[in-house]
Amino acid sequence: MRNVFSVSRINAYIRRMFSEDYLLRNVQVRGEVSNCKYHASGHIYFTLKDASGTLSCVMFAGRRRGLSFPMQNGDQVVAAGSIEVYERAGSYQLYASHIVRDGVGELAERFEMLKKKLLEQGMFDESYKRPLPRYIRTLGVVTASTGAAVRDIVQISKRRNPYISIILYPAIVQGDAAPDSIVRGIRTLDEIGVDVIIIGRGGGSLEDLWAFNEEKVAQAVFDCSTPVISAVGHETDVVITDFVADLRAPTPSAAAELAVYDLNRYLNDVDSFKKSLDDAMQKAVSQRQTELMRLGRELHHLSPDAVIRNQRMTADRAWTRLDQLMQAKAGNARTGLQKYEKMDYLIREAIGQAKRRADVTGLLDGLMDNAMAQSRHRLELSAGSLAHLSPLARLSGGYGFVSDRDGKAVRSVTDVREGDSLRVRLRDGLIEAQARQVIPD
Repeated sequence: MRNVFSVSRINAYIRRMFSEDYLLRNVQVRGEVSNCKYHASGHIYFTLKDASGTLSCVMFAGRRRGLSFPMQNGDQVVAAGSIEVYERAGSYQLYASHIVRDGVGELAERFEMLKKKLLEQGMFDESYKRPLPRYIRTLGVVTASTGAAVRDIVQISKRRNPYISIILYPAIVQGDAAPDSIVRGIRTLDEIGVDVIIIGRGGGSLEDLWAFNEEKVAQAVFDCSTPVISAVGHETDVVITDFVADLRAPTPSAAAELAVYDLNRYLNDVDSFKKSLDDAMQKAVSQRQTELMRLGRELHHLSPDAVIRNQRMTADRAWTRLDQLMQAKAGNARTGLQKYEKMDYLIREAIGQAKRRADVTGLLDGLMDNAMAQSRHRLELSAGSLAHLSPLARLSGGYGFVSDRDGKAVRSVTDVREGDSLRVRLRDGLIEAQARQVIPD
C-alpha cells in the first residue's frame, strides 16, 4: 500500500521546499495593493495583484521601518522579502521587509549613478565650496512663488534683518518643466548680482524632489559664481544639489538663518567692538600721558633754568659756609689777641714786681730788662702775625662786610630790594643801614 501523509506533514514538506529555494528567500514583487488592512497589533496585511493573479502579503510590526509612506489600496508598489508557507492554513505568502512605490527603485538607482558620476568629476570637492558672506544686503531665492518654503524664507529673513532685500525667482519645482525653470532661476539671479542664492522647496516624495537630482541643475549650481545654499525638503531628504551647493541647509527656514545675519547681533557686535576700541584708545592715551609727564620732568631737570638754579643754590651754600668760616677765624683771632694782651699785662705786672723786688743788684735789673725786651719783641712779632691773619686786617683797609638782617652775606645787588635792612661791619664797629635804591651795573 502506498504511503499516506498527514496534512501537517505535507505542509511542513512544502514549507521546507520553499525555505530551501534561494530565489524565494530574497525576492522583489511588483503589483497593485488591495485588501490593505492595518491590524491593531501593528502588522499590515495586504494583497498584491496584477492582470493575471494575486499574492497574499504581510509586513510584521517589527518591519514597519521598511515602509516610508502610508500604503493604501490602489498603490503600485515593489515589495521585497521572502515567500514562505503558513503551515497552519496550508497557504504561502510574501513576508515583506521593505516596500517602496513602484518606480522609486529605478529613481534611487539613477540617483546613485549620477552621484557617483559627479563625485568622480570632482563637483563635490570641498575646494570648490565658497564661504557665505557674513553680512549680505540682497538675498536671491529660487523656489515656487506659493507654498510654505518661500513664506518661511521671507518671514525669517525679515525678522533677522528688516532691511534685507529679497529677490524671488518664481520657479517650477516639480514635474518635467522644473529642471529647466530652476536652471533659469539660478542663472538669472547670478547675473543680477545678489549676495547669496537659496534654491529649494518644501518636503515631498523622491519623485516630487527629483528636479533637484537632475544633472543640468547640479551643473548650474556648480557654475554659479554666487554662493548657493541648497534647502530641499526636510532634514532627512537628500538630493544631488545638496552635495554640489556651497552649503546645505536641512530646511528652507534654516537656509534663511544661515544666509541672513541677525541685525540685533550685528548691533551688539558693533557696540562690543566700539567699547573695545574706546578702552584701547583710553589705555593708549593714558600711557602716552604718563610717558609725556615723565619726559617733562626729565626736560625740566635738564633745562638750563634748572641747571642755573642748582648752581646758584650751590654757590649760596658755598658763600654761607665761607662766611661761617670767616666769622669763626675772626673770632679765633680776637681770642688770640685777648690772650696776648693778658699775657702782656701779666708780663708787665711781673716786671713791676721784679723792679720793686730788684733791690739786690744792678746786674739783676739789667738781666730783667734784657728778658723783658726779648719777651716784648716776641709778643710784637706774634701780634703782628695774628693781625696779618685776621679778617679785621682787611676791614682796616677801608673794606666792609655787608649782610642782611639775618646775617646772611650780600654778594649781589640782586639779593637786595629797596627798603631792605642791611648790616655793614667795619674794622672798628657795625653799621645798621637801609637800602634806599638798588642800582645794578
